[in-house]
Amino acid sequence: MAKIEVNGALLAYDDAGSGSPVVLLHAGIADRRMWREQVGVLAARHRVIAVDLRGYGDSELPPTPFAHHDDVVGLLDALGLPRAALAGCSFGGAVAIDTALAHPERVTALALFGTAVSGNEWSEEANQLWNTLVGEVDPEDFAASAAAEVRYWVVGPGRRPEDADPELIAFARAMDQRALAAELALSAVDVAELDPPAVGRLGELRLPVLVTAGAADVPDIGRLADRIAAEVPGAVRLPDVPDAGHLLPLERPVPVNAALLDFLL
Repeated sequence: MAKIEVNGALLAYDDAGSGSPVVLLHAGIADRRMWREQVGVLAARHRVIAVDLRGYGDSELPPTPFAHHDDVVGLLDALGLPRAALAGCSFGGAVAIDTALAHPERVTALALFGTAVSGNEWSEEANQLWNTLVGEVDPEDFAASAAAEVRYWVVGPGRRPEDADPELIAFARAMDQRALAAELALSAVDVAELDPPAVGRLGELRLPVLVTAGAADVPDIGRLADRIAAEVPGAVRLPDVPDAGHLLPLERPVPVNAALLDFLL
């Protein structure tokens, strides 16, 4: 792990390999460790940078206004990289899309796994699924909240907890407890959003885009992947990965790595 100053904050990152650069952006329930199965594989052909977004993992959170998508470009500046491909999962995918819209000259391609999209509103079905699978959770109990979020996102509505790998569940809960603490801290900081948000601007993207989701993920996620494929000119929509939830790169690295190696130049 290394740290580098980006827009007044020290961001933690892992940096491996050489070649065309790829920045890996983690889910909101995780940190850069969720890409542990991708870094070594991609580093055989690319310079791979897995970063903890500001406030998450080992990165700092100064009490100053910022935008995650500006931090991504600030990271490229600090590392002397004119452009890079971005791979993102969930919230990290939303940050990747926002970065490509806000700074199109800096992003060469987007690879999106179970991605969110800024400005998207979750369906009533998604809310009902939460109530069915999880119910009421004390938001101040990070362990209980992490267990609930992992049940909802990582296991997914179509599987039982015993269907998922216990090591995956334990690791996801540990990451999410840290992420929940990060989100609480971030709530006290002025975090700028892309304006207007990406959900109405997908057609503005003019770069190679790959998108897929886990077949066991919340249905809204698959629908977002479909929408991206429909609205982004030339986007490639891979079939949903069987028996995979929201942390697709961590749970099913073989198809994810194959997709990335095939897609990235």
